[in-house]
Amino acid sequence: MRQREVVQWALVALASVVILLAGQSSAAAEQEYRRLPVSEYRDKMVAGWIGQMVGVGVGGPTEFRWRGAMVPADEVPKWRPKMVNQFGQDDLYVEMTFLQTLQMYGFDVSIRQAGIDFANSRYGLWHANGEGRRLLRQGTAPPDSGHPEFNKHADDIDYQIEADFSGLMAPGLPNTAIKLGEKFGRLMNYGDGLYGGQFVGAMYAEAFFETDIAKIVEAGLRAIPAESQYAECVRDVLAWWREDPDDWETTWEKINAKYHLNPDYRRFSCSGPDAEKGWDLNIDAKVNGAMIVLGLLYGNGDPDKTVEISLRGGHDSDCNPSNAAGVLFTTIGASRLPERFASELSYDTDFSYTAFNMRRLTEVCEQLARQAVVRAGGRVETDESGEEVLVIPVLAPEPTALEQSWEPRPAANTRFTEEEMAQITVETSIQFAEGPLCQSCGLMPLDSPENFGTNADGSKSEDYCVYCFKDGAFTYPDATLEEWIKVCAGFVAGYWNVSEEEAAAKLSEYMPKLKRWQQK
Repeated sequence: MRQREVVQWALVALASVVILLAGQSSAAAEQEYRRLPVSEYRDKMVAGWIGQMVGVGVGGPTEFRWRGAMVPADEVPKWRPKMVNQFGQDDLYVEMTFLQTLQMYGFDVSIRQAGIDFANSRYGLWHANGEGRRLLRQGTAPPDSGHPEFNKHADDIDYQIEADFSGLMAPGLPNTAIKLGEKFGRLMNYGDGLYGGQFVGAMYAEAFFETDIAKIVEAGLRAIPAESQYAECVRDVLAWWREDPDDWETTWEKINAKYHLNPDYRRFSCSGPDAEKGWDLNIDAKVNGAMIVLGLLYGNGDPDKTVEISLRGGHDSDCNPSNAAGVLFTTIGASRLPERFASELSYDTDFSYTAFNMRRLTEVCEQLARQAVVRAGGRVETDESGEEVLVIPVLAPEPTALEQSWEPRPAANTRFTEEEMAQITVETSIQFAEGPLCQSCGLMPLDSPENFGTNADGSKSEDYCVYCFKDGAFTYPDATLEEWIKVCAGFVAGYWNVSEEEAAAKLSEYMPKLKRWQQK
């Protein structure tokens, strides 16, 4: 090659390098960041957990007592400061299993390890959670444990209930919440059931920076596939609110007509109308997600109104206000909450089935949030005053690909290996607890304060558990013994890894002897 050609080639190569470096420099300069003092992150994150406890505390006595009907205003429990201490609620302790997995293994933990940890959990579960865990314990590895071919509850509300953690450790990072859904949400859900949790997680992520509720809802919407029925549902509620921002009951009627009564939007509901009983259990993620959005938009930033409206929407009327209040309280921050919501909060009581109390929970969430920010391309800086600040990149959400439970993609047909199955050590034969048991279900041991139901005056019931008896009334007052055996059989099957038929046969032996059913 002649010397002149060599020089020309070298100049071209040098120019290419300069252009490449300039492009990289320009891209770095154009990257937008948001700044969040660590102290402010901590304040808002704690408020998010308090909000969940407040919402479920108020809504607990109403859960599934109004199905396809608005909860009457005079049936909304009055707030008492002690009600914040909801340490025995599955709305909270289930997601802490996922937190513990992340604490132990980090964000790169495999979905298979997440499944093993969930399989080893020892609390009661229902619907998608219960079926997903039963499949895991039998050797079906994720994501098949949440696939509609195996899990008939794949569109249920379960991951939506417990996805709050994914946004509370991901301030301003919707993609982190989306990815955590891909890891933990697929243990039990698919399609709209998964999107509900990703939507909730992304709203939390935005709530660290935004106070405009509509913008927070829209941020959640951008984190899920626009073509999904779940996204359609959220868009509908936003549109109906904008048409009439003062009349939530009219919007509720529209939600009920389209997402509860219209079978086109219940194509994978796990249950349907019972003509004899005249009621319809709807635990589908969409209609319950609509009640979250209903409370947030029409609550207009007011904590009491947000909880009340979300609760009065009915269906899963403790979980829905729990999600709604958690998002709203995150925008406010614990230090600015009305005193009545946290004045009697116990920071040293452990959540059931976990090693977390509020102090340890705060520490672990902060540790994980720091990691999440750095993994996303951000950093932790110290400002001129010596305060640590999270510097968080603004990144466009990258939603999961569209999938529908009624027309699912092929299952992966994944199974745990023998070595993995050896890590699942939970007992899988039916063994009922010893000592005093709830005289309605016969399952819940009455051995700790959080397990007892409550009388009308707020005192502890001596006979019934928190799941069967709240504020002086049975949670399902019209249930027959046969119906209650069926309900409890689903719980026992999910807990002990047996068939519902085997569980029902076992329950039929002794439930007729319990106080509630002897009185019938």
